[in-house]
Amino acid sequence: MTVLPKPLAPHQPSSRSAHVRTRLVVTVLLVLAALVAIYLLGSGDVQVSPGNAIRAVFGAGDPADVLAVQQWRLPRVLSALLVGAMLGVAGAIFQSLTRNPLGSPDIIGFNTGAYTGALVVLLVTGSSAPLGVTAGALLGGLGTAVAVYLLAYRQGVQGFRLIIVGIALSAMLTAANSWLILKAELPQAIGAAQWGAGSLNDATWGSTLGVCVAAAVLLAPCLWATRPLRQLELGDDLAAALGLRVEPARRALLVLGVLLTAVSAASYGPIAFVALAAPQLARRLTSASGAGLGAAAAMGALVLLASDGLAQRLVTGGTLPAGVVTVCVGGLYLVWLLFREARRT
Repeated sequence: MTVLPKPLAPHQPSSRSAHVRTRLVVTVLLVLAALVAIYLLGSGDVQVSPGNAIRAVFGAGDPADVLAVQQWRLPRVLSALLVGAMLGVAGAIFQSLTRNPLGSPDIIGFNTGAYTGALVVLLVTGSSAPLGVTAGALLGGLGTAVAVYLLAYRQGVQGFRLIIVGIALSAMLTAANSWLILKAELPQAIGAAQWGAGSLNDATWGSTLGVCVAAAVLLAPCLWATRPLRQLELGDDLAAALGLRVEPARRALLVLGVLLTAVSAASYGPIAFVALAAPQLARRLTSASGAGLGAAAAMGALVLLASDGLAQRLVTGGTLPAGVVTVCVGGLYLVWLLFREARRT
């Protein structure tokens, strides 16, 4: 009796090739981010060669190179990489939950809420202490997320309703932010506006260590988040049939995304459009159908690091906020995305 070979599962080759492609894309993005980081560590008023810059990171080489790299440039580079990764993951989570490319913290209003919280501390209480501003931004972002969730909840949360409610609340908070700035004294208003642009100019080892701790705590649960995100993308009914507790899982993912966004905004201001563009760019490179958190993190890190490097060189003295560059890049991407979606309909 002839035994025929068992056929392969119909999706096995494509699934395997998708995983290989995703890993390749993540590897390439990380290599590009490393190359940009080495370039930024060595460029500036004190020029350091790439090899010496790498040695200076570990405390070896000329003392002037070590001082320039370790104390002046490394905190900023690390902050850009980690904040960009957190924003990329946050954007991927919200876009997956809403099943909409516009479902990012920038559009839903969580960044705006964090800015409102920081403005209350800066302009209402008159305090400019970093800890107070950070706490205000965190509370503002979390409070906005709770308000959006409660207003959008109707026997569960639908992605489209979440986006519409978020856009409406974001518009109201933007008006409130403008009123607070207009009522403030000129020096305070200028400082608040600069913070709201999103900048890494004030990155120090103190702020960078806080970002490192936050990234380690918040990015670790993303290893768990990939599976429920893929199940939720199939629809609530099918996700429940697969054994997922839909609403508790959605709330946990919302909290994780909000914390990633709020911590990023609290550290260096609401850096816009990284969370919107990075997951979409990563998805197009990987050709993945679901949320690729690793690719989104790598793309977010590269986008923010490159944007900050460009911001340092567009203006003499390097005082241009990185958020100005990300707004330009993300705005162009948003226009292209809207134009593409309009042509489909």
